[in-house]
Amino acid sequence: MKIIVIGASGTVGKAVAAELAQRHDIIAVGSNSGAYQADISDIAQVRALFARTGKVDAVVVAAGKVHFGALADFTPEQFQIGLNSKLMGQVNVALVAQEHLNDGGSITLTSGIIADEPIRFGASASMVNAAVEGFARGAAIELTRGLRINVVSPTVLEESMDTYAAYFRGFEAAKASRVALAYSRSVEGAQTGRVYRVG
Repeated sequence: MKIIVIGASGTVGKAVAAELAQRHDIIAVGSNSGAYQADISDIAQVRALFARTGKVDAVVVAAGKVHFGALADFTPEQFQIGLNSKLMGQVNVALVAQEHLNDGGSITLTSGIIADEPIRFGASASMVNAAVEGFARGAAIELTRGLRINVVSPTVLEESMDTYAAYFRGFEAAKASRVALAYSRSVEGAQTGRVYRVG
């Protein structure tokens, strides 16, 4: 299969690309790196990306920014970061991918454990992650041509604990390579409308 991995230079994206590259052709995409660059919050850039890659069999999104901060100090502009990037960025990819995936192709998006297990300073991330999952469930029943859409919801990564440990006290971290298996299941499996939780 020919698979686009958006966010391929990130911790999750690298692991996903490494897992899938054992069996498939990977097109690495980043905001500033990879074979192609695109800001997924801008649907025009997403359209331009797919126009350059041509038809593909699957697309994985492991990208998207959110702001962490105390709810008492949160501004609408800070909420907008996650809404524009992690939520609408992934929605943009799904909308455009419909036209560029081969029959039976798949879309895999990324949420996160705090959709279900909120943490202090994570109100925006909880909101966005839950919205990504809701979108995928709704989209799954409308996609045509045998197209599938799923979401992977990982816990905090072992490789990211230096940065995020203070936010995730008591959470069991997972290796990026183990998280990557859930993306493989989404891309290479047969299910749709599912959220694969990796805790």
